[in-house]
Amino acid sequence: MRYQNTYVNLDTRLYHEQPPTPLDNPRVGHFNTQVAQQLGWANDEDLMTNWVEILGGQYVPANFKPLSMAYAGHQFGQWAGQLGDGRGLLMAQVLDNDGQPQDLHLKGAGLTPYSRMGDGRAVLRSTIREYLCGHALTQLGIPSSNALGFVVSDTRVRRERIEAGAALMRVADSHIRLGHVEWIASFAPDVLGEFTDYMIDTYYPECRDSEAPVLAFLTAVVERTARMIADWQLIGFAHGVMNTDNLSITGSTLDFGPFGFMERFNPAWINNHSDHTGRYAYQNQPAIGHWNLNVWLPHFMRLEGVTRETLADCLAPYEATFMQHYQQGLCRKLGLPHQRESLSLAFEWLTLLEDNLLDYTNSFRALLGLVAPADHPYEQKLLDTMTTELSGDAQQVWQDWSARYLAQIEQLLLEQAVNDMTTNNPVYVLRNSMAQRAITAAEQGQFEEVDRVFRLLANPYSVQDIANDLDSNAPAPDTPQMPISCSS
Repeated sequence: MRYQNTYVNLDTRLYHEQPPTPLDNPRVGHFNTQVAQQLGWANDEDLMTNWVEILGGQYVPANFKPLSMAYAGHQFGQWAGQLGDGRGLLMAQVLDNDGQPQDLHLKGAGLTPYSRMGDGRAVLRSTIREYLCGHALTQLGIPSSNALGFVVSDTRVRRERIEAGAALMRVADSHIRLGHVEWIASFAPDVLGEFTDYMIDTYYPECRDSEAPVLAFLTAVVERTARMIADWQLIGFAHGVMNTDNLSITGSTLDFGPFGFMERFNPAWINNHSDHTGRYAYQNQPAIGHWNLNVWLPHFMRLEGVTRETLADCLAPYEATFMQHYQQGLCRKLGLPHQRESLSLAFEWLTLLEDNLLDYTNSFRALLGLVAPADHPYEQKLLDTMTTELSGDAQQVWQDWSARYLAQIEQLLLEQAVNDMTTNNPVYVLRNSMAQRAITAAEQGQFEEVDRVFRLLANPYSVQDIANDLDSNAPAPDTPQMPISCSS
């Protein structure tokens, strides 16, 4: 691998160097060969031979520089003070095959100075959920952390019950969060200039060509964040804990806790059982992204040339960027051009889904069975299932909408419309029930289901032979989608 351990050269107040605390008897959970190849890990015999021991914290390769990061954040809208890597270590920074920076971050690595009341460990169930979700979002084409692999161990960890300790080697283009700047502003304000230069030079070097590199950088972070959240909304993904310490400066999805993929369409869905007010409900994610950035940006007023007025200019593109990305994506999901008539149909369609609690993923995919039934028998079955769930009045709404929709499609090149629909509407997403079946088997020492789900999610836009009905069956309309605990 091409190592580029630069974070360790920053001001020592920003981190604490330390090795991981070994797990007892780490064993293979799953290994992501695609990520290993992209990193260059697969070309290193030492890394390949000892990957279980590395993830288990028993062996630290010579070129690794493990450290825990200090950061702060706003959690559920309230200032939480110092946080930091309480159970994770930035093990190494590398350049991947495309010359892009990637962080190798070991989650479940043991106690750090930032653990607070935690034990520094991760349990198997949350490790599997994060491993599969990072993989799922990546294969869906949504910027996200991924993972090299995970291990399970004999280390016992207490949560609501005693569980098996595990560790995950998370791979992300950056682990710098909005909360890093919040920490600096409160505890080491003299470092802000140096740290801002580091963020620009490492992750946004193109901003150096601007007349005002800092403002160009801040605007780029705003726009990337807006596009990421638009991608979440389009695919029906709810992050669950959009605290400022859980948002990356690169606009990549980071920190999987009580996440979920939408099943029965309910924009007010709350997937975090600790979110009593619904702050992080699916429909609120765009506004929360804006709120987080609005909290983050003023810290840069300490820098020369940054004023309240120029920061307002940096934040201003958020709404337009989000709306353009979301509306264009929504039209592509319907196979329609981005224009007023298409958007009108699209929002009527979403209302039909919401009013009848139809399955979000299946319903969008089912439209291929309406547009090109002869070529899409699987989608035609989805369409039949969907329409049988509609009541008398809803049937009439559907008939009226589908007629107007087909009239729009008939004016287009069918091949292009079908291609847009096929490549923007997945057949498979990581439903909570899918993840839970894999976890239940893994807790019995059987990882075949983890592997099957992993392979299924590697090609989410294609119907696959390894799938079963449970992978795409929607829960009953009167069954609320289960909320997920933050405990991990």
